[in-house]
Amino acid sequence: MISFLRGVVAEALPQCLVLDVNGVGYEVIVPLSTFDSINPVVGQTVTLKTHLHIRENMQLLYGFASDAERDIFRLLIERVSGIGPATAISLLSGLNVNAFKSAVVNGDVRAIARAKGVGKKTAERIVLELKDKVGLAATWEAQQQGTTSQAAADAELALVALGFKQADARKAISTLLRDNPQAGTDELIRGALRHMS
Repeated sequence: MISFLRGVVAEALPQCLVLDVNGVGYEVIVPLSTFDSINPVVGQTVTLKTHLHIRENMQLLYGFASDAERDIFRLLIERVSGIGPATAISLLSGLNVNAFKSAVVNGDVRAIARAKGVGKKTAERIVLELKDKVGLAATWEAQQQGTTSQAAADAELALVALGFKQADARKAISTLLRDNPQAGTDELIRGALRHMS
């Protein structure tokens, strides 16, 4: 799996970049939020977090400016029924990570439905499945209220996106935070993976 790419921008279109990585041109589909965040210019060196999506007849590489964007993308395509990569990219193009989390926490179906290709029923399903089935909305709400740290919320999201149960991820992170309240996201993820193995 390709986890990230660091290369020189060879082409820059609003939802597609071509990165020259040591003489190999990688075409990477990006949401508008990533494009706006990195503001790519031909000749500039950029780093993208990536997700390789393999279908029967093609392989598509998706790129993101941050781990949080990639985690939301993975969460959508793996945990919400009927959401594919194109819809997930469209959602991230219309809403940045914080706006998306806020829309799910507040049940703001209209904000989610504004994304291209996302109707009211799909937006309702996203809120329902992320809020009730996956339960991440409670973590995001705690983060907004300041009762959980950004690092803990990001680590929990990453672990859920990797396929772990939220309850197990939250328990492992809580245990780690008792020993080291200042632990960063990467440290929490690594520790939780060791703890849950």
